[in-house]
Amino acid sequence: MSGRAGAWVLVALTLGATAPASGQGPPQAAPPTPVAPPGGQPGANYVVGPQDVLVITFYDQPELTGKFTVETDGSFTFPLIGRVNIGGMTLRGVEAELRRELVNRGFFRDPQLLVAVESYRSQRIYIVGEVRTPGAYPLSGDMRLVEALALAGSTLPTASGEAVIVHQSDQSLVLQPTSAAVAESRDGGSDNVVRVDLRELENGDLTQNVQLRSGDTIFVLRAESVYVFGQVRNPGAYPLRQKNTTVLQALSLAGGVSDRGATGRIQIIRIVDGKKQEIDADLTDFVLPRDTIIVPERFF
Repeated sequence: MSGRAGAWVLVALTLGATAPASGQGPPQAAPPTPVAPPGGQPGANYVVGPQDVLVITFYDQPELTGKFTVETDGSFTFPLIGRVNIGGMTLRGVEAELRRELVNRGFFRDPQLLVAVESYRSQRIYIVGEVRTPGAYPLSGDMRLVEALALAGSTLPTASGEAVIVHQSDQSLVLQPTSAAVAESRDGGSDNVVRVDLRELENGDLTQNVQLRSGDTIFVLRAESVYVFGQVRNPGAYPLRQKNTTVLQALSLAGGVSDRGATGRIQIIRIVDGKKQEIDADLTDFVLPRDTIIVPERFF
């Protein structure tokens, strides 16, 4: 649990422990502790929706504490009040609405309560592509890209250094990343498509840690390959997971040059406009996706 989520739970526990008892009789059992969202954020700005399960902790009257499921019309039934319509409200908005109803009906002067989400069911995101466990996941609180990728088990070794986030629009949900969507994200031609540099994110650039919306689809793209053959230890195809990969770096993917390899006569075979080009390459030259690197045998 993150430090912020832990502090939130500690505050809730402290408030529950110090809340004054109401009425006479044996001590009441401690109210259940509100559950922090899986993403580690309190999620006060989370918009409540149908089928979400809320935990409402009532400090003035512990017997009013309980779990409540939001129905399809965006309402639920709360003791003393009856039906409460909370469609489109945030968690803090639900708290304010409950306080208002309880005060207006004369039950309390200043009710102390806390609303949290035990089960996120109304808002979902979709993670597909080069991740370990693709699928649909609940959107919890103020979830961002890093948390979503963690839910999907992180990226695979075959993943590229880029991800495309498609925000839900009026059109049907896209199940495959289209070339048009990718092109729009590169050119900045669509507000519904965001392209993220995962390598920059790994290096600490938090501007790449995009905040997600309900209905978002995250595509983790497959890395394009470079082919390494000839006098190397492990010839084959290797994914280019970073930009500006040099010939030397590509050779290292293949285990390096063998004892019989000639590093001074390396060639790159590249297809340009359907035509084959043979390029004499230095170790510091950059390779492109689908290049074939040939390491010849030494003469002596």
